[in-house]
Amino acid sequence: MSSQQMGLAVALGAGLLVGLERERRKGQGDDREAAGLRTFMVAALTGAVAQMLSAVLAAMALAGVAALAALSYWRSRSRDPGLTTELALLATALIGMLAVEQPALAAGCAAVLAAVLAARERLHHFATEWLSERELHDGLLLSALVLVLLPLLPASPVSWLGQLSAQRVLMLVIMILLMQAAGHVGRRLLGARAGLALSGLLGGFVSSTATISAMGSLVRGGQAPLRLALCASVLSMAATWLQILLMATLVSVGAAQQVWSLVCVGVAVPVVLGALTWHRDGVPEPVQDKQPAGTQGVLRLREAVSVTMLLVGGAVLVSLAQQQGVGGLLMGTALAALADAHAPMASLMGLFGAGHLSQAHLLWGLMVALSANAVTRTGVALTSGGQRFGLGVGLALALNLLCAGAWVVWLLR
Repeated sequence: MSSQQMGLAVALGAGLLVGLERERRKGQGDDREAAGLRTFMVAALTGAVAQMLSAVLAAMALAGVAALAALSYWRSRSRDPGLTTELALLATALIGMLAVEQPALAAGCAAVLAAVLAARERLHHFATEWLSERELHDGLLLSALVLVLLPLLPASPVSWLGQLSAQRVLMLVIMILLMQAAGHVGRRLLGARAGLALSGLLGGFVSSTATISAMGSLVRGGQAPLRLALCASVLSMAATWLQILLMATLVSVGAAQQVWSLVCVGVAVPVVLGALTWHRDGVPEPVQDKQPAGTQGVLRLREAVSVTMLLVGGAVLVSLAQQQGVGGLLMGTALAALADAHAPMASLMGLFGAGHLSQAHLLWGLMVALSANAVTRTGVALTSGGQRFGLGVGLALALNLLCAGAWVVWLLR
């Protein structure tokens, strides 16, 4: 099959797919919509043929479809002020043109268009009933940070930010806000128990510190029971251990062989603690919300900035220590891990893979990094969730590190 034949086939398929959805909604009798299955197939085929012949003819064909869509809207506006069918007809013609040059992309666009048209009731319910006004405002704020402010910030490292760039600092804030949003959506879709636990586990793969901060703020704000927030925070610790094995697999296969048993022990402790916390919360505690469900703020910008400044402070400390000539593998690892445990752990595994580090130094270096980062996470828990939440997170981290350290001693005996 030639490329032109493929383009025509995709264009016809796109018109058929979108036209089937519109045909089911056009109604019957004299009041039915003007555009249906045949109209959409003809529009897609017209766009494809015109594109094959010349650019001028393609522009004329598109203008003709637009004129017909405008006429259809004028005819039906008294009973249906919407423009969905008319815009879909115009989009189908454009997809037909696209199919000539990029059939795969055109097929994907047709599938997306048909799915959007078919999901009318669900999208309407989501926009008008499920999504609250505060959630909409928070979503717009997050979109503005990602799409407007982030590209404008410089990407070059700054010495007084610990060799981080302003763009990188904002990315940390956005990451924490995304974790807050993920937890909120998880709770609304799955309920408090399953939603919090799942968001805690998944959030740990991004940042256990950020996840603990988000859970602590929920406890402080009365939006989640203490035990459920602790369960989610503990599960984020399991994700941190799993990340060690993932990094080792990518950095050095030899390092992965050395740390896999330690990772198993490290994962087992928070999983057991999380299960016990989940079991003890068999009857969910009532949450005292000051606002109806769905109207609480999704994003807590002040807390996200506070945690980011804590991470940046750790990076600045590392930068200053390096400038002053602070040596020693374990000391440097501990200082770096105050801000982020993964970067120094990846460096340790890279050194081991290159033959510059022994097994003992690798394992104890990992423990030092995790212990230093545990101090940061405990401080974040105390700051965001209060004394009880911070104490629970600190004890879970201490027990986790104690069991992992005992396993390291056993391995090196």
